[in-house]
Amino acid sequence: MEEKFYTINEVAELLDMHHKTIRKFITEGSLKANKLGKQWRISEHDLNSFMKVNRNEDIDENQGLDFSISEPPSNIKKARINVSTVIDIEEINKEQYMRISNTLIAIMNCKDAKMNNSTINMKYYEEENKLRVLLWGQIKFIEEMLSTVSMLVEPQTKDK
Repeated sequence: MEEKFYTINEVAELLDMHHKTIRKFITEGSLKANKLGKQWRISEHDLNSFMKVNRNEDIDENQGLDFSISEPPSNIKKARINVSTVIDIEEINKEQYMRISNTLIAIMNCKDAKMNNSTINMKYYEEENKLRVLLWGQIKFIEEMLSTVSMLVEPQTKDK
């Protein structure tokens, strides 16, 4: 029996995540993938292994969220203090969600030192018009992400 292989977009859809998040997992080495031509392919076995390792029983499986924190590579010094937070953004349409998620992913991909070992996971609930963002990392990272979310979400007011 031949094993099934998935594209990054198929895995993103199955896990209800953004395709850039799946690419990040591949780059980090937490999700095994093989390059076939110019595209990545993930075997069913590797996807199942990834999901099994990253399953967190504290999160309701019906919500489609799967947030985990992996051990840092041995060459990265562990931070003394790490923070986790959950941000729920209510009354947000799909266009706003895309703008916010693309901005946050761009910040994560900047490779800044304060991003070392930080993680982000986002889930948009279209029927509820709600975005949930889960963050974990050093204090400076959390501060920057909260500031960015605030700037993107809060209505702009001018001093009179």
